Amino acid sequence: MRTSHISCPLPMQRGLALLALCLAPAVPALAQSGTQAQAEAIVLRPLSFFKVNDLDFGDIIPSASAGTVTIEPDGSRSRTGGVTLAGDGGEPARFAGLGSFNRQVNISLGSNMIWITGPGTRMRVRNFEIGSTPTAILSTTPTRFRITSPLGNYNFPVGGTLEVGANQAPGDYSGTFTITLNYL
Repeated sequence: MRTSHISCPLPMQRGLALLALCLAPAVPALAQSGTQAQAEAIVLRPLSFFKVNDLDFGDIIPSASAGTVTIEPDGSRSRTGGVTLAGDGGEPARFAGLGSFNRQVNISLGSNMIWITGPGTRMRVRNFEIGSTPTAILSTTPTRFRITSPLGNYNFPVGGTLEVGANQAPGDYSGTFTITLNYL
């Protein structure tokens, strides 16, 4: 059995910020003769996985009432209580890896809930969910999946629920959760 784990930093909220409109005078762009771009690659070793992107609850606006924001593994975002969703933001965490065809993999979470911190009262993230068929709630108890790609590659999203306090202070909040895979 081989074990791999990744700690996933969560930029959980890009801003519990009050919305402001900034107007700037238009300035004509100057022509440039050269441009640069980056090229990136990830080379995987067998029986490994990596974080593609972090869990992001998007921009939200708090109120005098507490509420929640949920990001589903499919990317849909919903709210309850006194929380207003701002913009189209938010996305589940995504992971990808390389195993071997038909191999079973146990996936588990380091903790069933975490705290994220920022300028105000800390907020709890709970109910982590892995995108699977059917969707499964992740817990510290392993959930098993089978690698179905003939090449051995796989990927999966992870969503969760953020509890937003009444009158939550504006700002960026973040924390970390750990995903562990055991290749059987």
